[in-house]
Amino acid sequence: MSIYSVGVDITQVERIQELIQRHGERFVKRVFTAREIAYCQPKAIRAQCFAGRFAVKEAVFKAAGTGLRTGMNWKDVEVVNDALGRPAVYLHGATAKLLEGKRIHLSLSHEGTMAIAMVVVENE
Repeated sequence: MSIYSVGVDITQVERIQELIQRHGERFVKRVFTAREIAYCQPKAIRAQCFAGRFAVKEAVFKAAGTGLRTGMNWKDVEVVNDALGRPAVYLHGATAKLLEGKRIHLSLSHEGTMAIAMVVVENE
């Protein structure tokens, strides 16, 4: 196995909070999957949770080398936590096709006003 690519993104929690306030659930439902929404909604600082997932999506698109284009959409990248809270990336749609045969490794963190994600894409 070898490294195919790496993607990193840092997102301001305030930016996501402003988008949620300005566009409401329309923004949330356009960018995040039902499972992501269900995970983040009950959090005390839900904008921080959404910011982390937003950073993951951006990092995956950067690692794909395309950005958000070629038929890809925000919901193609889904962050799901296991029973212990460890996040994993599930790919759907055009993004899954583009990165078919690749394994995604994820590191996600948030602190106060910032959320950061690092993605390593590996050839399987």
